[in-house]
Amino acid sequence: MSKFITTAWIALIVLALTGCAQQPHEQKWAMDYIGPNDMRPLQFSGVKSSSGVPESSRNFLGKVVVLYFGYTHCPDVCPTTMAHLARAVQSLGPQGKDVEVLFVTVDPKRDTPAVLNAYVHAFLSNAIGLSGTVAQTKALADRYHVSYSYGKPDAHGDYVVNHSAAIYIFGPHGNGRLIGTELTPPSGIAHDVRQLLADAHRNWWQELV
Repeated sequence: MSKFITTAWIALIVLALTGCAQQPHEQKWAMDYIGPNDMRPLQFSGVKSSSGVPESSRNFLGKVVVLYFGYTHCPDVCPTTMAHLARAVQSLGPQGKDVEVLFVTVDPKRDTPAVLNAYVHAFLSNAIGLSGTVAQTKALADRYHVSYSYGKPDAHGDYVVNHSAAIYIFGPHGNGRLIGTELTPPSGIAHDVRQLLADAHRNWWQELV
């Protein structure tokens, strides 16, 4: 009898939480909210961090991950976006430790590990730069419909890389959740990330039912 009562109480608690929890699509987001089937989950392996260590998406499970594709010689959009991301994460205070910013270079030829490492850490001390082979970079970019192309080198060998400038944000389980741009203000990014973290904490019981 006591087992039945305990089970009934658990069922009532789950139903109450289900009724009270606000669903993500009903919330207000600064960025575009992405449904579970609209963006492929965070998944990669083999690419190296700017410290030379091979990285896998599995290493970031449990965190909200911000994925951005760019290059260190970018004159405007990339530094603006990285500055916004840094301000957003810093404004989260202690919650910032649950957020990981990943900067994937689309210019691995010039973005050596040392250059990439210095670049990302100039904005955020715990940001991670990722670099792969030409094939790995293209495969990862294609996964998220990121396009990029190289301009003609000038007399000094410098060139511009035209690339997509979207910000991809994944929940703690690696599922795609939000897409923003360099125009999304730091306050908006922080607001949305805070909601993702709250949703993850609020819905912990879903793993039990």
